[in-house]
Amino acid sequence: MFEVLPSLPADPILGLSAAYKKDTNPNKIDLGVGVYKDEQGRTPILQSVQKAQQVLLANEDSKTYITQQGVQGYIDAMLSLILGNGHSALLEDRVSGVQAPGGCGSLRILAELLTRCDKDLTVWVSDPTWANHIPLIGNAGLTIKTYPYFDKANACIKFDEMADCLSQVKKGDVVLLHGCCHNPTGADLNHEQWQAVVEIAQKTGFVPFIDLAYQGFGDGLEEDAYGVRLLAANLPEVIIAASCSKNFGLYRERVGLAAIVNANAQIKTVTQSQIQNVARGIYSMPPSYGGALVDIILNDDQLKHLWMDEVTEMRERMQSLRAMLVSKLAEKGASKDFSFVNQQKGMFSFLCISPEQVDKLVNQHSVYLVGSSRANIAGINSHNVDTLADALVAVL
Repeated sequence: MFEVLPSLPADPILGLSAAYKKDTNPNKIDLGVGVYKDEQGRTPILQSVQKAQQVLLANEDSKTYITQQGVQGYIDAMLSLILGNGHSALLEDRVSGVQAPGGCGSLRILAELLTRCDKDLTVWVSDPTWANHIPLIGNAGLTIKTYPYFDKANACIKFDEMADCLSQVKKGDVVLLHGCCHNPTGADLNHEQWQAVVEIAQKTGFVPFIDLAYQGFGDGLEEDAYGVRLLAANLPEVIIAASCSKNFGLYRERVGLAAIVNANAQIKTVTQSQIQNVARGIYSMPPSYGGALVDIILNDDQLKHLWMDEVTEMRERMQSLRAMLVSKLAEKGASKDFSFVNQQKGMFSFLCISPEQVDKLVNQHSVYLVGSSRANIAGINSHNVDTLADALVAVL
């Protein structure tokens, strides 16, 4: 049977990771896979998570299935974190949601739900977008089209072109927007641009689909929720896929949230039954562990404040790494002005160099990053920044 299947190439990002591990160069640098790293190059377990693990270990008394929607304390706390405690959608009980296996699971569950609404609808994604958006959404059977987003030549958002394109999107189509820390470019919409997106959606009737994978890594936990809160306050329907991989450091626990802001509480009851049914058909019952940890952290004042401090520390460190790289490149006489890196936000930056230059970085200098020039800023540290800057100067 299986002999008829063709062999597929390695995932471009995961393939980079495998190549990095095989590289024997002692000065190799990994800027590929999107995980946070500290100064020693480790991805640590947050102190807040360690303390929550102790609480869970002391109090968990069963390994039976949890409820079909997931850990309810996790869902409620995450919705409050994303939308804010006093958001009208929460006060009016208009939000349905399930705990999902990571941000990827959230995206796929919501894509499958969309096919039940209209299998012929189109999902519009930014050009560029995170590569895995395409299979996660497209493999559900939905049509994918792109809207203009980033001008690589000038390292900025092409908002006028983006707005013109979104103004042509038909009613009922879905527009995928990055809530903050755009992956792969690191270029985020400002408040005026978010407001313009709201007004376009009100005119055209498209439904926003927010991927919120990095809340807290841009400007702050509250600040990074600006766009999704604005949309949810002004539109009848908003789709949200959230992840706890980055801001809680729970990568391997696969903790996500798939949520829908509905027009009213009656529709919420329907979508809640449907989204649970979608999840039932994919993996039946959700995992508990990661969601239980987030539940403990967000519902304990002391642990929540500790976690918020840790998010701040990670965010500020990545901002300092941006400044350090830009400074080193200028110091070493780079022929390109990289000051735009300081304006980008979150874990990733588009270095805006050519695929050929990226190839030289990988093959001649053992600096591993995605062919688009997306670099994981958290992979930089004081020990490797000079090597990285020298390699960039050499390939320009």
